[in-house]
Amino acid sequence: MRRGSGLKIRLLIGVAIVAFALFKNCSNKEENPYTGKTQSITMSPEEEIAIGLQHAPAMAEQHGGLHQDQQLQAFVDQVGHKLVQESMARETPYNYDFHLLQDEQTVNAFALPGGQIFITYALLSKLENEDQVAGVLGHEIGHVLGKHSAERVANSEMWSTISMGAEVGGGMGGAAGAIGQNILLGNGRDDELESDDLGVRFMIRAGYDPYQMIGVMKILKAASGGSRQPEFASTHPDPENRIEQIKESIQKYGYTGPATM
Repeated sequence: MRRGSGLKIRLLIGVAIVAFALFKNCSNKEENPYTGKTQSITMSPEEEIAIGLQHAPAMAEQHGGLHQDQQLQAFVDQVGHKLVQESMARETPYNYDFHLLQDEQTVNAFALPGGQIFITYALLSKLENEDQVAGVLGHEIGHVLGKHSAERVANSEMWSTISMGAEVGGGMGGAAGAIGQNILLGNGRDDELESDDLGVRFMIRAGYDPYQMIGVMKILKAASGGSRQPEFASTHPDPENRIEQIKESIQKYGYTGPATM
């Protein structure tokens, strides 16, 4: 076989792989019943739950394991389940478990698919009241309902396939991989803002003061030591920009309580 013919066949195969990835991504688009957002999702809620349960022990271990103070854990459970029971979160198929982590250094909270939600002791100890705890947990519940992890998995699968097709067709896998990373980072910023908005909604429904989420943003900014990356270089929006979005959400949902911060 001539070299030119072999190159042409490789190119056709590469194009076919890329076309398949794009077709699969488009065919898997669905409207999120909780946010109204159209997303590409390749897994069922049951699969989300299974993935979350599978990875929860390892995630806890990375942060020193679960905290041994059962009273603090019960408090986190109480706030988390109150948010779930008073919002649309209770109507979802997810199983919400709230975990207080032993880590006293890392100021963080995060959620795995299907309802596994974590907060470090380092963050909990900096929060000033129950409303702020509700703000953090409500935000993480928002990530679960927003199906953000599931969407990232679908996007990662698509760009991995496109990268493979580009490599087969002509060695351009690196460029395709870079595009995939940029898209994932962009989605990350949107995810945070969407979760803030949902967190405000959950707080209001559960009787918490949503303005306290602004206090959470100030705590996060202080914990960073003022050394945040520029917003465009980070997967998370700057806390100051998030504060403005939170204020808009509070107004959007018609909260009329006192603006305490």
